[in-house]
Amino acid sequence: MNTRTRTREEIRVGSRTVPLSNPDKELFPDDGITKAELIDYYRGIAPLMLSHLRGRPLVMERYPDGYEGNSFYHKDVPDYFPDWIRTVRVPKEGGHLTMAVCDDTATLVYLANQACITPHPWLSPADCLDCPDRLVFDLDPPDSARDGFESVRWGARRLGDLLTELGLRPALMTTGSRGLHLLVPLDRRTDFDTARHFARRVADLLAARHSDRLTTEVRKNKRRGRLYLDTQRNAYAQTSVAPYAVRARPHAPVATPLAWTELDDPELGPRRWTLRTLPERLDKHENPWKDLSRCRRSLDRARHHLNDLA
Repeated sequence: MNTRTRTREEIRVGSRTVPLSNPDKELFPDDGITKAELIDYYRGIAPLMLSHLRGRPLVMERYPDGYEGNSFYHKDVPDYFPDWIRTVRVPKEGGHLTMAVCDDTATLVYLANQACITPHPWLSPADCLDCPDRLVFDLDPPDSARDGFESVRWGARRLGDLLTELGLRPALMTTGSRGLHLLVPLDRRTDFDTARHFARRVADLLAARHSDRLTTEVRKNKRRGRLYLDTQRNAYAQTSVAPYAVRARPHAPVATPLAWTELDDPELGPRRWTLRTLPERLDKHENPWKDLSRCRRSLDRARHHLNDLA
């Protein structure tokens, strides 16, 4: 019997048995990408991806009817989740949330079976919720950009240079959506208010230097065709798309870590790699973020440098 035709089956992932439902459901119907293929992708990418998910509260971006259907962001863990999935109680105004933490491959597979196309981890670990261990700068191009991806590429170089000048070690990633993310690893000694204020000051300084091309203006109607330097993710309870996560966009693009030298690749774009093409990239290229944990820095010295520049 072909087990793929059953409405429900199970797979063994490590020491866990993970139930699957409707594995032949097409989540990306234009490409015939099924839930089973999404599960296979996340199972294969887990060794690289889990280092960016482990120990963090997680928001699940779920698409039970496929990426073009109704979707929702799921924060609270449902009662039907198995008890082997780790959870953490997260304080919020007026109460708390019980959120999932993805510590192993079985959990990642289970979330994919829940049609969680994109996991969004917190910027802080569960054991120190108020202290981020990364900053995220989101480079968001204007809808009217005539130069396509070039404005994003140009802005990433300038922002990367400024952060390096401040003594930090920024990392680069395609978002799988519109632009690029610059991620700055931190040493977990800074609270969110301090980190957010620093990120905004960096963005404001760079935008002031290049006011014709860059902006920190939140309102789209006031950006006047400039690249938006978005720092708003750097706050308590905010999330960022996980490295190697699939995005709910045509052809299932993947948020992909980059080496800085790849910024010069003329074929680079925010959706350069997909669920189906990323494995080939990994076969040919070394993990550009393999030493990311060694890049953690304190913001104290960077703040002093920023004061001097400002």
